[in-house]
Amino acid sequence: MDAAQQEATARARELQRSWYGEPLGALFRRLIDDLGLNQARLASVLGLSAPMLSQLMSGQRAKIGNPAVVQRVQALQDLAGQVADGSVSAAEATDRMEEIKKTAGGSVLNNTAQQTSSTGATTVRRVVREIQSLLRSVSDAGDIIDAANTLAPAHPELAEFLRVYGAGRTADAVAHYEAHQS
Repeated sequence: MDAAQQEATARARELQRSWYGEPLGALFRRLIDDLGLNQARLASVLGLSAPMLSQLMSGQRAKIGNPAVVQRVQALQDLAGQVADGSVSAAEATDRMEEIKKTAGGSVLNNTAQQTSSTGATTVRRVVREIQSLLRSVSDAGDIIDAANTLAPAHPELAEFLRVYGAGRTADAVAHYEAHQS
């Protein structure tokens, strides 16, 4: 890859970070790992071609052009959080992915309003997953634990935050978040 291609890829990843909260390669790899998928299956559920998914992951392409695909990504992120906290089994997740695959999408704003107007659990889980994703995009769990241990004597609350969100389970992070909102 020449310098111009590297610069274009870096620019695309930075745009992805601003639009989606993180580079799509990291987001899609996490979905693949969390939901036990391969790239071809993820592309199928999202309604993308395998080459398009690959281009988005590698930063050759910056933006998901279809709003329905963006909504499916959000639905898969929610599902991955439910699998991680144990509220959805692997078998149920497979069925839900088929449902997600069939969704035609709609207004992203309407989808957000529906999620926020429900019990709020989906919104809390999404916030927690975004915090986890951000921390895990800058460091791995081992380094986050090391940082927490270093901070613990002087800043125990900050150390706890790093441990819970940076290396803990989603269910524990949701409980922590809810406990600190009152």
